[in-house]
Amino acid sequence: MPCCDFYYITHKLSIFTFELNHTMLAKAQLKSIFPDWEEGLYDAIIENAELKEASAGSILLKQGQNIKSAMLVIEGTVKLYQENEDGGEYFMYHLNPGEACAVTLVCNYHHEKSQVLAKAVTDISYLSIPIVFMDKWLNEFKSWHYFVIRTYRSRYEELLKTIHETAFKNMDERLEFYIKRQVRQFGNTVNLTHQEIANDLNTSREVISRLLKKMENNGWIKMNRNSFDWVKQ
Repeated sequence: MPCCDFYYITHKLSIFTFELNHTMLAKAQLKSIFPDWEEGLYDAIIENAELKEASAGSILLKQGQNIKSAMLVIEGTVKLYQENEDGGEYFMYHLNPGEACAVTLVCNYHHEKSQVLAKAVTDISYLSIPIVFMDKWLNEFKSWHYFVIRTYRSRYEELLKTIHETAFKNMDERLEFYIKRQVRQFGNTVNLTHQEIANDLNTSREVISRLLKKMENNGWIKMNRNSFDWVKQ
């Protein structure tokens, strides 16, 4: 065998081995993040989904945007908001690894436009699944059907909690509920400005600053330079 042919074949084999290992790694990673899927669904995801990345602060979905793909989070955290006519935002819930954006699933299924804003809180990676596979996989894979149903139920329960806090609680209680959600998501240190919290709760920075000062005086939080620690038991 000529020397150049030997090196060409060796090079091709090394590329094939890398691609095979990459596929195996991707499949193992999918199984660790989405452990309840069928074997064939993992293969379908690897074959048809696109792995994308976005930096913290990136807008992933805009209100009124036509949805062409579903979004499944692999790494990082996504924040979903509801926007009003004046451009104000109200925080709804987080998406974490192993979770899907129910809004994109609904919009995909009914061919509707997005009613929410989705923003990356941290650097993230996510799977983008083209719309054409939504109906197909619902009929083909029971595990995908159950995954979609669980996603709807989880988001519905989260929204019920948010509605309850908004409709039946005063701003003091709403702020406490909001902070506890942030603590569950990111730990006891809350790295948010007063303005960011005010934006999420659709109120003024002055109101949030006053309530945080009250919480500090009550021994619930410890203020730092650009953050605060939740210390209430």
